[in-house]
Amino acid sequence: MPKIRFHKLAAIAVLIGFAAWMGTGEFSSVGSAADKSVTTDKKTDAGKPEAAKPNKAEAEPKAAPRTVAVVTPPRKTFARAIRISGLTEADKRAVLATRVAGVIEKLPVKQGDHVKTGDLVLMLAAEEKISNVDNAKQLLVQRKAELDAAERLAKTGNLPKLQLDTARSNLTLAQSQLDTAQAELDRNEVKAPFDGVIDRIPVELGSSVMQGGEVATILKLDPVIARGEISERDLRYVKIGDEADVRLVNDQKVTGTVRYISRDASAQTRTFRVEVAIPNADGSIPAGMTAEITLSAEPTNAVMLPRSVVTLGDKGDLGIRAVGKDDKVAFFPIDLVDDTPHGLVLGGIPQDARIIVAGQELVKEGDQVKPVEADQATINKLIGEATAGTQ
Repeated sequence: MPKIRFHKLAAIAVLIGFAAWMGTGEFSSVGSAADKSVTTDKKTDAGKPEAAKPNKAEAEPKAAPRTVAVVTPPRKTFARAIRISGLTEADKRAVLATRVAGVIEKLPVKQGDHVKTGDLVLMLAAEEKISNVDNAKQLLVQRKAELDAAERLAKTGNLPKLQLDTARSNLTLAQSQLDTAQAELDRNEVKAPFDGVIDRIPVELGSSVMQGGEVATILKLDPVIARGEISERDLRYVKIGDEADVRLVNDQKVTGTVRYISRDASAQTRTFRVEVAIPNADGSIPAGMTAEITLSAEPTNAVMLPRSVVTLGDKGDLGIRAVGKDDKVAFFPIDLVDDTPHGLVLGGIPQDARIIVAGQELVKEGDQVKPVEADQATINKLIGEATAGTQ
C-alpha cells in the first residue's frame, strides 16, 4: 500500500514540472534558433563568414551612348521636280481607207510627204462615175435655160403658171442628180483629213483594193506629244499649263506644256495619264521615242542631303533619322522634292533637326546617342559617293 502511494506522488510531480516548462514558451524557439544560426552564421571552409555577393546589374558597367555624325543643313527654296518615264506620240493619227472597191488610178503622194487638209492622197478608177457627173452637169445647164425661157414667157402672159412650176421642179431635180453623181465620184477619192505627214502607204498604183481597205497612214507631229503616267501622290502638284522638260533617249532636250491630265486612274497601276505638248514644226521628233518627262511644280522649302541618309522606318516608310534636344534618335518621313546629281532634295524635315549622316543604320528610334557635328569633308564625301553610284 505505501509503495503504490509513492508512484502516484512521483507522477504528479512530473506533471507539474512539464506544465511549468510549457508556461515559459521556450519550446517555440527550438529549431527556429537553429535555422537562424545556420542562415546568419554560415561559414566558409576557412571558418570565416562568407561575404555577400554583389548585384549582377551593379557589377556590369552601363554601355556608353553610340557616337553618330549629325548635320543641320541650310534650308533653301527648291522647285519640285516630278520625273516620269514616257513615250512620244503623234498629236493625231489616222488610218485612211477606201469607201468603195476599185483599182488605184492616182497615187500622188509617197511616204514622208507633208500634206494639207483636203489634199488628194489616192483616187480609184471611175470612168463611168465621171461620165455620170458630166451628164448631170449638162442636164443642169439645160434645165436652167428652160426655166429662164419659161419665166420670160410667164411675164408676157404667154405661159401658164403650171408650166412655170414644172420648169422650176425640173431644175431642182437636175441639181439633185448632179449632187448624187458627184458624191458617187467622191467616194473613189481619199483625201487628207488634216495637215500632217504620210507615214505609211501599203498599196501601189494600179493595185486593186476592197471597200474599207487600208491605203495610207497620216500623222500630225506638230505638236508632238510626250505621254507618261503620274502617281496619285504627285497628282496634286501638277496642273494644266505647267511647263515640263523632256529628255529624249537620244539626249535631245526640249520643253513643252502640260495639256492634259487624266481624272481616271489606271486600275492596274493607280496612276494618271499626263500629256505634254512639244512644238515640232520641223518634225524632227518622231512618235514612239522613249522620253523622261520632268514636271515642274510650285517651289517648296527643303534641304539637300546625300542619298545615304535615307533609311526605312519601323513601318517601312522612307525617312531620315535625326537627334532631338534630349540626344535621342527620332524618325521623320520625307517628301522627295527632287533627285539631282548632287544629292536628294528633301522636304518635310523640321527646321532645327540634327540629321544623322553617319551611323543612322546602327541606331533606332528612342536610342540615346552622342551626336558629333560632321565636317564638310565628310558630307562632300557622302554626296560624292552617292553621285558616283548613279553614273
